[in-house]
Amino acid sequence: MQHFFFDSGIQHIYVLHGLGGAGKTQIALKFIKESSSHFSDIFFIDTSTITMIETGLKSIAVQKDFGDSPQDGLLWLASKLEEWLLFFDNADDPNINLHDYIPQCNHGNIIITSRNPGMCVYAGSNSLVSDMEEEDAVALLLKSASQKVTVRTEEIAAEIVKLLHYLPLAIVQAGAYISKSRNLDGYLALYTKNQARLLSEKPAQSHDQYAWTVYTTWQMSFDRLTPSAAMFLQHCSFLHYNGISEEIFSYASKYQFDSNGPSKEELQKPLEFLSHFLGPTGEWDSSQFLDATNEVQSYSLITFDAEKKVFSIHPLVHSWSRETVQNPEGYMFTMGSILGMAISERPQRDMQLTSLLLYPHVELTVQMNTKVALVFKFQYAMIFWEGGRDKQAGKLQKEVLEEQKQILGDHHPDTLLTMGHLAVSYSNLGEHQKAKELNGIVLKKRKQVLGENHPATLHTMRSLAVSYSGLGEHQAAKELEGVVLEKQTQLLGENHLDTLRTMGNLANSYSDLGEHQAAKELEVIVLEKRTQVLGENHPDTLHTMRSLAVSYSGLGEHQAAKELEGVVLEKQTQLLGENHLDTLRTMGNLAISYSGLGEHQKAKELQGVVLEKQRQVLGENHPDTLHTMGNLARSYSNLGEHQKAKELEVIALQKQTQMLGENHPYTLHTMGNLANSYSDLGEHQAAKELEVIVLEKRTQVLGENHPDTLRTIGDLATSYSNLGEHQKAKELRVLVLEKRKQVLGENHPDTLEIKELLDSM
Repeated sequence: MQHFFFDSGIQHIYVLHGLGGAGKTQIALKFIKESSSHFSDIFFIDTSTITMIETGLKSIAVQKDFGDSPQDGLLWLASKLEEWLLFFDNADDPNINLHDYIPQCNHGNIIITSRNPGMCVYAGSNSLVSDMEEEDAVALLLKSASQKVTVRTEEIAAEIVKLLHYLPLAIVQAGAYISKSRNLDGYLALYTKNQARLLSEKPAQSHDQYAWTVYTTWQMSFDRLTPSAAMFLQHCSFLHYNGISEEIFSYASKYQFDSNGPSKEELQKPLEFLSHFLGPTGEWDSSQFLDATNEVQSYSLITFDAEKKVFSIHPLVHSWSRETVQNPEGYMFTMGSILGMAISERPQRDMQLTSLLLYPHVELTVQMNTKVALVFKFQYAMIFWEGGRDKQAGKLQKEVLEEQKQILGDHHPDTLLTMGHLAVSYSNLGEHQKAKELNGIVLKKRKQVLGENHPATLHTMRSLAVSYSGLGEHQAAKELEGVVLEKQTQLLGENHLDTLRTMGNLANSYSDLGEHQAAKELEVIVLEKRTQVLGENHPDTLHTMRSLAVSYSGLGEHQAAKELEGVVLEKQTQLLGENHLDTLRTMGNLAISYSGLGEHQKAKELQGVVLEKQRQVLGENHPDTLHTMGNLARSYSNLGEHQKAKELEVIALQKQTQMLGENHPYTLHTMGNLANSYSDLGEHQAAKELEVIVLEKRTQVLGENHPDTLRTIGDLATSYSNLGEHQKAKELRVLVLEKRKQVLGENHPDTLEIKELLDSM
């Protein structure tokens, strides 16, 4: 502000805008106090009403003996070529045209504080006054509470200001209460139980002379809203306070009623709410929605993010707004139903993206135990499922499934749909046997009810193939996916999203079977089609890019894999968040690419991050978590920390054997790595014995020409060599070299590595 005002020769107008209680007036007063010597005169005007403004301007005229009317005050300011400062405080009413009260001249200085961001139209510069930084908030609380600054009081204060979302007025109120009660320690528990009372009562003694409490400040703004704007704010307080988009309401307005869902009579309240934003023809009218949101925005009770195109409500305003309603259950039902309606009508190609936007609202609705139609609970489960929240999805899917069985019966299409989704949740949670069994039941019933070639039947066949893959039955998965792909191509076309998903899954099966070239060729096709149909930043497109990177790695093209995974990781982090299942898998793959390039320290660090996140998100025993644990152990080994590697591999192997079985590819991968650790530690006999077991199992499960099988033969050859059985080692290496030339090509890094070992014998 100082730089702005101290440039002389022009009129300066600065607007401080933000939520009531954010500290706008205090910031302005602090600036005026510190800079008072710069100004010839300073005038304070309460701008809350026209009467108060005119009284303030009139007092300037009287004080300067220049008349006795508001116009005389304006004339004096316009004629006085000095650095006077005019402070318009609380210019909150959007119906007041402040332009009429700004001196028409090219000199002077004006500060405006307002809850209305529209006041920025007058400003040469402006600042949004929002929440405080934690350090400042803690200092303010301890000062207001008359508490000594110690490590302990700062720690307690940090927890309190976090709960108050760093809002200055709320912090000052809390400090005044603590000062009176002399109980800093007990305030957290007290606030949790009595938030509404503590934020609406002003203690008798306070360090701050502000006339209003947090809640009364907002109530004054709320009372000025028109009924439709007030209704909108109250209803939005039953959504999550962040990420409120117009699409939620516009999609819901297009809801198609059918016999399986609620009737119009049952949804009378949600339809009545939506009717405020419909045009004469009954279609969504964005201008009416804009009118309501603009009005609420004009008091800073909501804010709009122009880049993300979403509204947000300050968390304290959000909880206060709920306190203003008489029938919270009715509001919960209305907004819960609108969410369900919106999910039903969202565009198919943007499903995963919209699920990420809708997830916080759905999660809150479920947490509040909102009573909604069964079909909407099913839609909520879809949002959890699409957003990678499989535990939440599975729990809700089970509830929905039980109700559907009772109401609709075991063979109803909706019941089977929920069973199919529950099976996918099982797969994502690593419970592949459960998924396989449930998919088998759904497939049998869908064939009976819908026929073998119905899209829903084919969808279940594909899900069953995913279960096979999860269980390490990659050949069975490949064969089933081949059948599904052929039928979907005939029925739906080769560019249909379902066809492309099956094609992508088939490519993954090729990769799992070591057929990396075939996988790569198919993934290139899928990537091109998905980019055309969905766009290059769609989650499904990014999924294909990650799979293509895996094929690059399998073909020894580690640099290409690393570069592609870097691109995918950046986009997934932005779109899905850093803790999403897909994001974590990409991070894990990138770490493997680092290893392939010899960047073992980078690999170790990234795997450590992934492992920690997977433990939090998926749990200690999820297959992905255990797989990362095994990969981290390999990084330890690559860095010479062989004992650490061995210990971690023993833990991972024990858990994988319990969770996945001893013949699962993940289990065999860890078993092979443990044999390598034995070898690194000089325990060559133990390494050899374990490698013989791994080789036998990999030959059975993956086939004798699979790259992993060939790797085990190579490792066994090394153990023979270490034990002095050089002829056996040489014979095995000759075998591996010939097979790698056929399977991977003559220039693959693994082929060149075995050739070098042979040449050195």
